Amino acid sequence: MNKSDGYQANLEQIFKSAPRTLDSNVHTFSVDPRTLLGQLEQSRMDELDRKIISLLERNGRASNARIARDVGVSEGTVRRRLKRLISEQIINVIALPDPRKLGYNSEALIGVQVDPDKVDDVASQMANLEHTRWVTITTGSYDVFAWATLPNAESLGRFLRDEVGAIDGVRRTETFVNLQVMKREFGIPA
Repeated sequence: MNKSDGYQANLEQIFKSAPRTLDSNVHTFSVDPRTLLGQLEQSRMDELDRKIISLLERNGRASNARIARDVGVSEGTVRRRLKRLISEQIINVIALPDPRKLGYNSEALIGVQVDPDKVDDVASQMANLEHTRWVTITTGSYDVFAWATLPNAESLGRFLRDEVGAIDGVRRTETFVNLQVMKREFGIPA
């Protein structure tokens, strides 16, 4: 079975399981496009894609030839799969630096309470700050969480007062300063 056969089988399964509306006069049916698109997106990733991603999570510098040997396919197959995974933005190939080795000795998780009508704006503005590494809108006591990396505690204090505190809509922040990072990893479980 080649790649297109696998996708065809996935599409047939999706089509069979999709909710239908029968029209007795024409003998056709329609499929809810949201259901079909959601299932189609999931079908674009197969076990080979997951294996390739898992190998790259462990060693982002692995060659296509090495990955091909490890998963038991040709190098061309790995190259085509990687090209698609990257072009569809399923994965991004990046360097993951250790902030402390680069002189950033103060890392903190910042919980932010925001005026309800300004959550998206605050999160967007925080995402544009130089020292935030990731920003997420959440549920719970805080509307936004941000991870910030700065050279030292004094810089962190200025960042909180002058940059985060100056954003319109920020009501309150609570900062959780890292004492020791026990795991620094991105991606999904294998």
